[in-house]
Amino acid sequence: MLKEFKEFAVRGNVVDMAVGIIIGAAFTSVVKSLVDNIIMPPIGLLVGNVDFSDLFVVLKQGHTPGPYLSMDAAQKAGAVVWGYGTFVNTVISFIIVSFAVFMLVRALMKMKRPAPAAAPTTKDCPQCATSIPLAAKRCPNCTSQL
Repeated sequence: MLKEFKEFAVRGNVVDMAVGIIIGAAFTSVVKSLVDNIIMPPIGLLVGNVDFSDLFVVLKQGHTPGPYLSMDAAQKAGAVVWGYGTFVNTVISFIIVSFAVFMLVRALMKMKRPAPAAAPTTKDCPQCATSIPLAAKRCPNCTSQL
């Protein structure tokens, strides 16, 4: 059983998957930083200095009544809030991460060399169009000489 596990663990697919997960986690943190620090501030300026993470609706007032200036302040006051701004940030981040991964995979596929075409092993008989081995000197179907 230990031998089988060792063969499974060092098989190419498992190692490739592990490397992919590690690189994916690092890539996600880079893209998250890109979204949070580079892309979202100009979008926030365009829509009037809005930080999407502070967009929320109070569903139930907390111990101290609102209005609350931020979602964090509302939650600290014990209010029940619907934080749709954080969801908007997450959706935008997901779209950008998905697009970045698509571009990366697309670039890798372009770099990958196409597999060489396999040499043909058969040919067609000119008389009956039956597929026959390349080395054949006579068609086994119509018996014509090739």
